[in-house]
Amino acid sequence: MLFLSDNAASVHPAVWDALQSADAPDSPYDGDAASAALDERFSDLFGRPCAVLWVATGTAANCLALASMVQPHGAVVCHEEAHIEMDEGGAPGFYLHGAKLILAQGEGAKLSPDAIRAAIDPIRDDVHQVQPHAVSITQASEYGCCYRPEEIAAIASLARQRGLALHVDGARFANAVAFLGCTPGDAVGPADALSFGFIKNGGMSAEAIVFFDPALADVARYRRKRAGHLQSKGRFLAAQLHAMIEDDVWLDNARHANAAAQEIAGACGERLMHPVEANELFVRCTAAERDTLRARGFGFYDWGADAARFVTAWNTRDEDARALARAVAAL
Repeated sequence: MLFLSDNAASVHPAVWDALQSADAPDSPYDGDAASAALDERFSDLFGRPCAVLWVATGTAANCLALASMVQPHGAVVCHEEAHIEMDEGGAPGFYLHGAKLILAQGEGAKLSPDAIRAAIDPIRDDVHQVQPHAVSITQASEYGCCYRPEEIAAIASLARQRGLALHVDGARFANAVAFLGCTPGDAVGPADALSFGFIKNGGMSAEAIVFFDPALADVARYRRKRAGHLQSKGRFLAAQLHAMIEDDVWLDNARHANAAAQEIAGACGERLMHPVEANELFVRCTAAERDTLRARGFGFYDWGADAARFVTAWNTRDEDARALARAVAAL
């Protein structure tokens, strides 16, 4: 009964079917019909024009998006526990050729306009200090907390006032949309780019960089090639994205994962460290309690010395979620 990560979940059958269907001759790189159709497909989904590039990893999606916005002498404002800071092995500095991350604070790994101001207001406007060029937020956040549309709007408004681009890391964007019950466009707000995650949600090896500013996409195409992410058989990545969007597979998968998380959350009570709004649970428990859960067959990661993280997925079995709920309640 694995609750290690939604990255460990199996590939959705619709994706396997799409990969098989794509296994026919077509133009190489991103010149195939499926890749060419992504812009229109995602524009319909978000209700505004989009330019979409596929890549193979979330790290590449985040960093290529940011590299199109930020010069090497600039910086990205992000939360101090953002994935680009904590879990990407220095990739932002590599892809952005040394650009800096300016770290800000916020409850639940979420930023606010005040937190952003606190981070950037002390920076002098002169060549001796690194200037912010962009803000990056995560929807849902690294602690599974979701930005409401009005929160994103407030951050976007500040970004516009300060001449900053806005990037959204959407590794679990589907889970945020499912929780918020709003449109994808409302969940991303007036951002300039979104790293739209599919692999955690049933995809195999494809993520989407959704650019709402086509000029940024033009830059990113060259950077994608230079970074070694322009795959020669790109139709197989595009096919995965189409399969997930078709018939709202992406949203149905996220709803199931969220529902499984809620099943478990109901048994956790005051053990919960953060509100459960997506598919991650951060639960206070001792080392002995964690040993007890593992002895009963549950797989999960420790979260520091006194807590555990449980992640549900699109294919989490209802009986496994109920079993974990009972086990936590019995601790």
